[in-house]
Amino acid sequence: MLSFLLSFLLFFAPPSPSRMVAPAGSVEPCKIFGSIYLENDPRRANSCFAVVYVEPEQAFADVVVFNEANKLFADKAGLWCPSESREFADYTLFVTTDRSRADFAIHYTKVRSYAGCKQ
Repeated sequence: MLSFLLSFLLFFAPPSPSRMVAPAGSVEPCKIFGSIYLENDPRRANSCFAVVYVEPEQAFADVVVFNEANKLFADKAGLWCPSESREFADYTLFVTTDRSRADFAIHYTKVRSYAGCKQ
């Protein structure tokens, strides 16, 4: 009986930001920064925070991303530190090859000052 009660209470615990799945259309790409894990496995797409598309052209991307080597410097929109593990990432994003299924598009840049949000 006690285990059932504890399991029921865990249902009401607030999820961490990387575990939350955002409702469709409510993802704000300008607020995503820090350590990011990019998921490529379609079986785990439902547990990701958002779906992104890697845009080859900078003009059509919603966010221009610069990969930071240190997580402490990834403190603004477009500054991402790639994470090796999804457990230690602030956000887990699923990378799709279909632009129409993505919540937003990103483009990687090699210049830190170009990174940011276009909205």
